[in-house]
This record gives sequence, structure tokens and C-alpha cells, in this order.
Amino acid sequence: MTSSAAVQVLAAAEQQLPEDVGKAGPLGLLLLVVLLIAVAFLVKSMSGHLKRVPRSFDEADQEPRIVVPDSPAGLVDDREPGQDLLETLRRAPRAIEAPRDDEGRTPRG
Repeated sequence: MTSSAAVQVLAAAEQQLPEDVGKAGPLGLLLLVVLLIAVAFLVKSMSGHLKRVPRSFDEADQEPRIVVPDSPAGLVDDREPGQDLLETLRRAPRAIEAPRDDEGRTPRG
């Protein structure tokens, strides 16, 4: 292919394209502005969420937890661990009842 043929091919390609091809239009500018506004709102929201995150998740760095009893008796009684759970289980209705005899009593044995 000679250089004149290459020039003719390039000239023909330039003639086929309209003059506004490759240029950004007002719709592209609008899209760019909308995306920038969305990014600004996302940055603002994320910075608000990050302010609520504690600086450290180590338990040693956190303040000690204060346990307040429900009644004044909880201040006086020095209970063993698990006693509250046992009392709760004793007061709870039984899901499985013991077998009963004909008179409706539970046999002791």
C-alpha cells in the first residue's frame, strides 16, 4: 500500500465521522456532577458512622461494667454463681411433666 492510498483511507475515515463525536456533551457533565454529589454524601455518611466506632475493641480498654441488682436484697445477699439461674428454672413452667398415676398424682420413687 502506498502512502497516497493510506492518506485516502484516513481522509475517508474523517469524512464519515460527525464533528461532535468524541466530545463530551451536557449529559456527560450532568452525570459527572450527580456522581460527585453522591460521593460527597457517601463520604459525609461514612465519617458520621466512623465517629461512633470505639477506638479500641479490647475489653481492657473499656470502662468497667457496673451491675445494678433489681432489688435491695441483691445488695445484701452474697449468692453463689448459678443460683439465679436455678431459681429461674424452678419458677418456670415445666415443658415435660413427670408421668402421673390414675389419681393425677406424680409417683415418688
